[in-house]
Parts: sequence; C-alpha cells; structure tokens
Amino acid sequence: MKKSMLALTLTALMTVMAACSGTSGGPSAGGESSNNGSSNQGVTNTTQPAEGGEASGEQVELRVMWWGDQARADRTNEALKIFMEKNPDIKVIGEFAPSSGYFDKLNTQLASGTAPDVFFLGGNVVDYAKKGVLLDLSPYIDKELNLKDMDKAMIEYGTLDGKLQHISAGANARGILINTTMFEKAGIPVPQDGWTWDDYAAISKQISDKLGKGFYGTYNFTVDGFDIYLKQNGKQLYDMANNQLGFAEADIRPWFDYWQKTSEAGGVVTPELQVSNPPTDTGKSLLLTGKVAMTLAASNQLTAMQGLTQDKLTLVQVPRGPKGTGVVFESSQGMSGYAKTEHPAEAARLMSFWINDPDAAKILGNDRGVPVTAANRTLLEGEANEIDSLIYDYTSRVSKQAETEPFAVSYNLPGFSEFSKLAETTVQEIGFGRKKVEQAVTDFYSGTVKIFDSNK
Repeated sequence: MKKSMLALTLTALMTVMAACSGTSGGPSAGGESSNNGSSNQGVTNTTQPAEGGEASGEQVELRVMWWGDQARADRTNEALKIFMEKNPDIKVIGEFAPSSGYFDKLNTQLASGTAPDVFFLGGNVVDYAKKGVLLDLSPYIDKELNLKDMDKAMIEYGTLDGKLQHISAGANARGILINTTMFEKAGIPVPQDGWTWDDYAAISKQISDKLGKGFYGTYNFTVDGFDIYLKQNGKQLYDMANNQLGFAEADIRPWFDYWQKTSEAGGVVTPELQVSNPPTDTGKSLLLTGKVAMTLAASNQLTAMQGLTQDKLTLVQVPRGPKGTGVVFESSQGMSGYAKTEHPAEAARLMSFWINDPDAAKILGNDRGVPVTAANRTLLEGEANEIDSLIYDYTSRVSKQAETEPFAVSYNLPGFSEFSKLAETTVQEIGFGRKKVEQAVTDFYSGTVKIFDSNK
C-alpha cells in the first residue's frame, strides 16, 4: 500500500460518528475488554519543564483516567512515563477501568467534584459537553496545544458549542470482520468490497448451511449498525445542527425487518448465544472460536482479535446501501479535560504530547485507532507488521471510497446510553419472540423520542 494514499486522502475523509466504537456507541466504536483493572503511576521531580511548558517552580499533579484491559493500561502507562520524562514538572497518576464500569465510575466522580484532570470519552462526548463539565481548550491552541498536524475533521469533531472540548486520540473505520478460515472450510469465496445487504444475508445462510449445526454466518448487529443503515439511506441518528432526531419510525422498520428475516433463514447466531457470547467480549466471541464467520467491528479491533485466534481474519467494507457504505473515519475515542481542573495548561500539554510525540505513537500504536496526525500515521505505517498493514490497507480503501461518497459529521444523540439499552432490549424482544417487529419498532421509536426529549 502506498503511504501517500493514506496521507493525502485521510484529511478529506475523516468525518466522524460516535464502539467501538462504535460502534459507535458507548465508550467507542471498537470493542473493549471486560477485564477489571486499575493502575496508578507517577514520579516526583521538581526540575524545570521541557520546552513548551511554563516553569512554575514546583511539580503539579495530573490524574488521567481511561478504559480498557491490562494490555492497554501497560501501553498507556509507558507513554505517560515518557511524557513525565519530557515534562518533569508534571506528575501523572493513571487510572483505568473496564469499559463496562468506566462511565459509572466517571459519572460518580463528576457528581462529587473529584473527576480526573483528563479523562477519555467516546461517541458520548456530546452528553458531557451538554452537562458543562468539559474544559474549553481553545485558549491553549498554538501554545500548550499543537494542532497544526491534526486532521481538520478531527478538530471539528471535538469542537462543540463553539468550544474545543475534546481531542481525538485515534480514528478508525468500521467494517465487516471476517473469519476467512471458516469461509475456506465452507468452500465459499471471501466477500469483496462492493457487496450488498442481500449478498450479506445470502452468504450468512450459506455459511450456516455448509458448516452445519452450531455454526453461523453472522452475529446480529442491528444496534451497532443502526447509524450506518441510516446514513446509507440518507438519514442520520442525530441532527445536531437542529437538535433533533435524524430519523422517523418508518425509516428504521426495514432495518429491523432485515435482521429478523435473516435470522429466520438461519444465518444469524441465536439470541441465546448472542447474549452469552457477545461479539465485543474477546474472551467469549464466537468469531474467534470459529463458530461465527462475520460481524461488524472497528478497524482497530483487528490486531487484538487476530492475536486471540489461529484462524485468519480480515476486514471488508460493509455492504452498500442506496447512498453508499455510510462508513467514514470515526473518532474512536479521545481526551477531554475536567472543567474544574486546577491545571488546564498542563492538561492541554499532555493532550498535545499524546497526538504529536513520535515516541508516544510508537508505544501506543493503533490500539485506540489510527493516529490523528499525518506525521505519526506515516511513522507507524512505515513500521507496520502484517496485521497493522491490513488495517492501513483497509482504512486507505475507506478513505478512497469517501472521496466520492462523503458523509456529514455525526454524533451520538443525547442520552445515548439509555438509547443503546433500549435498542438492545428491542432486539432481544424480537429475537426471543416477545414482540413482533412492527410493535417492537413502534415501542422503540416512542421510547427513543422520550429519551431524546428528556436529554436534549
């Protein structure tokens, strides 16, 4: 893959969605480990700051919190150690939690006024901006915070209510994660970019039929693919410019119908297995054990997923709809400062280090997605291993596609956590036969309106 392709096209592309990812939902578009963990790290040093910092005569302390597993914690702490070496006037205390409990912990700390100086957010950044708990970073641009090499779309994504309140730490693009070993066993060709949703349903059934009982073509990603479907049909999840929902009930009925019909045909994992073996739990994912052939995933998940299976994995663009793939580069997650921090300039300096420093880039890799600065993308691409090369190749294909199929920047709607729970419940009600699709969609839409109205 040519390095110039990514460098030249990524800036024009990187419009954003909010696990995932995610996935746009929850912490991120990319899936996260559910392992518990916490970590504290810091050094004490009263020497003068590195170039770019302001000497204060004494060391200040910053608390930083993120979500993830131990592997991510190790990478993050190593990068923070480098930051402290280059900025000896700042001591950093790192904390992390699993994605399942991270936001409960953060919300408790925000409510008590004890939140970290810097914390990571995903597509739910809008919720926190509306609460007024995020630091306005605008005064620190071109001072402590260097954004000169950052993609403009990423800067726009973090600018809410006219204030820069979020610095993306990485970007990714969602696609169909495919277990190619299962396709080989079934004697079916691996799909290529440009396929349709009809193709997806047919191939899912073929995989199930060829491999037999206990094997399935796909996970059900009605919820995670919701915004992609809307974009493919000229709608959106949240119309932030007008502060209103970007879809009506009639717009979503076909998406729920599609998944129900594909499930009835036998191509989708059973509701029971979907609940007990969710695709985002790397310890339980049936794609990694060779039981499910396809699912929706963020590009930055490929490395971790491939490391947990002997089966060969790859990424293919999502099936196309009337308006195209609906997929663009998304801010996988990023950093925001606490509005009440006593050290805003130092917080901004940490964020600048995170996105610009080449030593940090080498340590962090693509764990949180592709770097958001061109120089660090080029750096990592030049040192990429086989799996990372697949990620860069995939993101380059998405980048090229977006030149002719651009989509507007999109955000998670206010109250997204409640919305996600309602959507998951709706899918289970349909899957377990408690409601027909028509009634379930009607109830889901009315519930979404209530959630939105109470949070906007």
